[in-house]
Amino acid sequence: MTTWDPERLLADAERRLLEEGGRLTMAEAKELQELPDLYLGRLADLAHRVRLRYCGDEVEVEGIVSGKTGGCPEDCHFCSQSSVFGTEVAPTGYIPYDQLLRAAEETAASGATEFCIVYAVRGPDRRLMDHVLECAELVHRQTDLDVACSLGILTREQALELAENGVHRYNHNLEAAKSYFPRICTTHSWEDRWDTCQLVRETGMELCSGGIIGLGETREQRLELAFQLAELSPHEVPMNFLNPRPSTPLSDNSIVEPEEAIRTIALFRLVMPSTVLRYGGGREITLGDLQRMGLEAGINALITGNYLTTLGQEIEDDLAMLSELRMPVKTVSKVL
Repeated sequence: MTTWDPERLLADAERRLLEEGGRLTMAEAKELQELPDLYLGRLADLAHRVRLRYCGDEVEVEGIVSGKTGGCPEDCHFCSQSSVFGTEVAPTGYIPYDQLLRAAEETAASGATEFCIVYAVRGPDRRLMDHVLECAELVHRQTDLDVACSLGILTREQALELAENGVHRYNHNLEAAKSYFPRICTTHSWEDRWDTCQLVRETGMELCSGGIIGLGETREQRLELAFQLAELSPHEVPMNFLNPRPSTPLSDNSIVEPEEAIRTIALFRLVMPSTVLRYGGGREITLGDLQRMGLEAGINALITGNYLTTLGQEIEDDLAMLSELRMPVKTVSKVL
């Protein structure tokens, strides 16, 4: 019978990922997940070295803006934009073009490469598609930013139209592992989300798909989500941590402990060595001063500034943090 040996586990993972260029199995990842806290720094260091080997030292910075806030008919239990729960988030119309452009220009001034426009909808109708295409054209005309968007569940025709009109990245999070998803949403299925992610890949757009840590899932379900995301081969995985919103079913959930957040970031990096892992919502309240450690545990991208309905970290603070860590911001590069 083999004795459980933390040193051996770390050495085997290092050899597999850094020397052989291989991938971890679920069984190996589960063993690493159970390493005592004493080894957390070693696990984070391994994840950082994996990130440097596969992704380099640059950090991609992205700004996001809400193209339509609130009034969503879906019942995602973590979301204050759902019309089901009677939250204080008031529904709005589509963002005015001058406001959108101002947000894009502020994002570009930070050195960001990406600008994501997010709409609180189940999926787009013709009116929304027209609005989004006009927004993408405006941002492309006035800035050097790449345009990403998040419009919910897509048809094949809609995915093709977005790809053909300059949307180069589409965000559609799995949110949670397949085994846990029915606990957080009943108005659409995990398979609905999976199918949209597959459509995005098939039409040539980059896929941005991640989840939220702290919805009530188990540790094992976090790894389940990581491996399901890896199967999609997304360009980018946003790592969000639950910031419990008043009046939602998850309003009383506890905030994820900082050490557990670091452990999860490191494991996601080890499961997906070459994927962009982007700090998303909730990092400020979950990690606080340990946000730097997350950047040294596998994270190589940031959503900076405010989120959709919650405040984020100031762009200047994020840039200062990257400077202190000597992590260069990825610069915009376009072929004209």
